[in-house]
Amino acid sequence: MKKKIWIVHFLFGLSSGIPLLLTGSTLQVWMTEMKIDIKTIGAFALVGLPYNLKFLWSPFIDRYSLPFLTRRRSWLLVSQIALMLAIVLLGGSDPLSSLKATALMALLVSFMSATQDILIDAYRRESLTEVEMGFGLSLYSTGYRIGMLVAGAMALWIVDQFKWSWFQIYSLVAAFVGLGMIATFMAPEGDDANAFIPPTLKEAIVGPFRAFFKTKNVFIILAFILFYKLGDNLSGALTAPFVIEHGYSKTEYAAAVKGVGLISLLIGGFVGAGVMARIGLNKSLWIFGVLQALAIGGLVWLSGIEKNNLVLALVIGTEMFAAGMAVPAFNTFVAFLTDKKFTATQYALLTSLVALPRTLISAPAGLIKVELGSWSAYFIFCSLMTLPGLFLLSKVAPFKKTKET
Repeated sequence: MKKKIWIVHFLFGLSSGIPLLLTGSTLQVWMTEMKIDIKTIGAFALVGLPYNLKFLWSPFIDRYSLPFLTRRRSWLLVSQIALMLAIVLLGGSDPLSSLKATALMALLVSFMSATQDILIDAYRRESLTEVEMGFGLSLYSTGYRIGMLVAGAMALWIVDQFKWSWFQIYSLVAAFVGLGMIATFMAPEGDDANAFIPPTLKEAIVGPFRAFFKTKNVFIILAFILFYKLGDNLSGALTAPFVIEHGYSKTEYAAAVKGVGLISLLIGGFVGAGVMARIGLNKSLWIFGVLQALAIGGLVWLSGIEKNNLVLALVIGTEMFAAGMAVPAFNTFVAFLTDKKFTATQYALLTSLVALPRTLISAPAGLIKVELGSWSAYFIFCSLMTLPGLFLLSKVAPFKKTKET
């Protein structure tokens, strides 16, 4: 059973990671090839709005059931079928002669992808214990990254090397969503979601907010969610310009950040999940939070020495490893804030909140760097910005062993 459920969460991650780039960088390459102007290409970023607004229709998913499989898996199967169809239709559109149709299909892909994400998140919350959650999230994240590689690097390589049409490549990538459908059928029936169906649509809409804001220390919890990874988000926002400005080539940057960094991030996730399973959630959040602050200090060291590819790989790898360790613990904390009566809606709201700092911090990060002057001062500031999260952690998760949920 355990092996089966781990495969399920890996395949769910693969299915979730595929659509993002099909409406993002891969679509941008296609439109650039078609000589679409840069302003239009930039405006296409708006087709990703469903990922930020998914809480608007998640109450319908919490309230209503379909007459087959379980509540989560039935909707999941429908969303995956619709997602595959939308990806094929997007690949069959012509951005040059019918830009509106392409935009509509891209929006449909984003909508169905966001819907799939709602259901996968809800199923994971309802089917895994606290101890299992870390491994489930790590496997999901690994699958997600592989899905992005399929829809990005692999798709563009095939187009470039074998001269496939965009319809052919989008159809091929759509087939990978079928692996997520296999996971939907494989997923154990052991989720208890059907026992917690809101009695009315009004309750499905209002209930999640009412239940959440009855939580003890709710505003401290919300502040913790925003601040726990603040330092990590700040340093990550300017890692690319720092590395390039420090004299490294784009190839060296890609090898360190996209190569060593990505591998370190994934390994860190599994190590973090293992540590969390042994010592509990609260202690893990503390240890990983401190490690994040210390790892950012490596960038201070890197900023003060001459160009050195080995040190670059070491520093980036260490920082990404520490960040990866924190991911399963932080996401487990967020997952278990949800009430099983309203899992889909509350999870959608909370994950939107988790993503908010990454979005908002990118804009002022450059201004902060300019005001502070040197890169070393900036990264010291980033490291210090981990302290508010640790202070709030003392309020929401004291350093003690937690019981398994």
